[in-house]
Amino acid sequence: MSVQQYDRIGEAFEGFKALPLVRYGEVPSVLALVGDVRGKSVLDLACGTGFYSRELRRRGAAEVLGIDISTEMIAAARAWEERDPLGIRYEVGDVAELRPLEPKFDAALAVQCLNYAEDVAALERMCRNVHRSLVPGGDFFVFAQNPDYRFDCASLEQYGFRCEPTGEEAEAGPRVRVTALLDPPPISIVATCPRREVYEQSLRAAGFHDLEWVPLRISEEGLRAFGEDFWADALAHPPLELLRCRA
Repeated sequence: MSVQQYDRIGEAFEGFKALPLVRYGEVPSVLALVGDVRGKSVLDLACGTGFYSRELRRRGAAEVLGIDISTEMIAAARAWEERDPLGIRYEVGDVAELRPLEPKFDAALAVQCLNYAEDVAALERMCRNVHRSLVPGGDFFVFAQNPDYRFDCASLEQYGFRCEPTGEEAEAGPRVRVTALLDPPPISIVATCPRREVYEQSLRAAGFHDLEWVPLRISEEGLRAFGEDFWADALAHPPLELLRCRA
């Protein structure tokens, strides 16, 4: 399902990063969560066109490997690497069937990745494969839709998105359609929003510990650009959340 969706997007995916909620919420929150990567090896899962791979490399990561299930996304990431060489490697791969990686990585990042698991068993396989790819004590950072998000709250359209349930219920949680209001045209993606306990049980079963949920934050730049009132709904009913744990 997700392969075809993302193959149709290609480099247009980069446009997501300009939308207010991503530019001033997601990106600074993810980078703050990951923290200092200087000298570390980082695995970027569901890397898309390589946005975070490039950011982490520029911030001093010694090695970055980006993996995505979409051949079109990886083609776009490699095109970026050709235009602006940073020494990043990219591979097409399914996290649920991830090949053994050696040497192991110091940290792994999964932005909107685990929510594409077809069922709980696939989510657990993803988590086990990530755990196997990390050094003991390595960090795993997850960014995904807030499992407790209420779809009857204020619209997210002023932040660049529309988020609505499809009415379907998967084993791990409800199915959700997220539309990025790009111009032109809007792009919709359908995925699962796993329940909080599904995330936690799958990660612990894989061997992760020290799980901590981290709230989405709006950067100071975003507050200056739009004002606090503009962000009130997003902060009162955050559609996105972060999670850190350790191998």
